[in-house]
Amino acid sequence: MIFEDWGLIDYEVALKKQMEYVELVAQDKDHPGFLIFCSHPEVVTTGRQTQAGDIFSWSGPRIEVSRGGRATYHGPSQVVVYPIISLRNPRSGRAAQEVRGYIRALENCVVSTLHEYQILSHGKTQDNTTNSLEDTGVWVGKHKIASLGIAVRKWITFHGVAINVAHDETAFQGLHPCGYNSSVMTNLEKLLNEPVDLMAFKSQLKKYCLKNL
Repeated sequence: MIFEDWGLIDYEVALKKQMEYVELVAQDKDHPGFLIFCSHPEVVTTGRQTQAGDIFSWSGPRIEVSRGGRATYHGPSQVVVYPIISLRNPRSGRAAQEVRGYIRALENCVVSTLHEYQILSHGKTQDNTTNSLEDTGVWVGKHKIASLGIAVRKWITFHGVAINVAHDETAFQGLHPCGYNSSVMTNLEKLLNEPVDLMAFKSQLKKYCLKNL
């Protein structure tokens, strides 16, 4: 995969760039795909399963998007990962055109990264096929540290996962992120009770994404 770090970027600008990259990968069956890291200024995005009442007092920007999942928050305190890769061919651990296997692999990239910080976590997309594909994300006990929502076009993935790294008291306020009370959300700094070296975190995350996706 080709790795790019877009830094802090407007959500809609990033979405437009994603769609351009989706077309590039779709047109070339041998394209290795892209692994994008970034963060966004504060915004709430609404996925296909968003329900009435998910947003109740959020006054900032709101964008409707094509990913799965419900309403969620993006902000500078997160690291957002956008893998833009082809699912047309099989990979180790998953068959061709297997969306569930890809989602599980993406969750496991986060789980493995958190393990480097001695944080035990788990993904919601397990081998049990009765679990909904919308019931995704990474949890530490009863608290959610990463929200996942993907989309697939022409068997090319876009959107991805948002990981709460820095502590931000105002994040997730005024909504029920992914349908949960905002108190369910946590972040790595809070769990460690100390600041996180962002570059070191990204380095570990990049390692597992390039290996597992």
